Amino acid sequence: MPLIEDIGHVLAPPHQAGRPFILGGLVAVMLGLALGPWLAWLGLLFTLFCLFFFRDPERVPPGRVGAVVAPADGRVTSIAPAVPPAELGLGAMPRWRVSTFLSVLNVHVNRAPADGIITRIAYRHGSFLNASLDKASEENERNAIALRLSDGREIAVVQIAGLIARRIVCTLREGDSVQAGERFGIIRFGSRTDLYLPEGVRPLVAVGQTMIGGETVIAELAT
Repeated sequence: MPLIEDIGHVLAPPHQAGRPFILGGLVAVMLGLALGPWLAWLGLLFTLFCLFFFRDPERVPPGRVGAVVAPADGRVTSIAPAVPPAELGLGAMPRWRVSTFLSVLNVHVNRAPADGIITRIAYRHGSFLNASLDKASEENERNAIALRLSDGREIAVVQIAGLIARRIVCTLREGDSVQAGERFGIIRFGSRTDLYLPEGVRPLVAVGQTMIGGETVIAELAT
């Protein structure tokens, strides 16, 4: 069964953001059949890479009241108190931030960490440093999202471009209602996602731990 699940994971349908790249690869394959086999092979390899990179497998959230789930796949590189991005207007009080680094091998679809209402979305231009570096949270191009929970507390999720990432996709709008595990965007070709927990809530994960977006429980909200 695990092998079947792994195969299904790799062969999952691609996210819609990857369709232009996949189509471009197929066009290169067709042109290569007429112009030369080297172009056809390059087009085929590029298409296969894009099918793998943009895969969008189904995920099953835990369904527990008060569970905060991982907004992305990848490896936790940092857990530390930090002030949320100023553009979100969440105040200057530090709160726990969990940073997840996504390599090109990870699923790059971002997912909502909890049920709530989107109160603020703020995009900011920036650098393209290695997303595994701690200063990437402050200096890199990013898209910050504030999510208000049913009890009035707020969570922040930040999509951060990486060394080779050049496109952050976010399908949310301010005022949207989301559910834990719901897809809301993708970052192309290597990136990082930061999650800022509500004040007083501590993370349950550790640095080096592997996250499964929409499924791994990062924290439990106090009831």
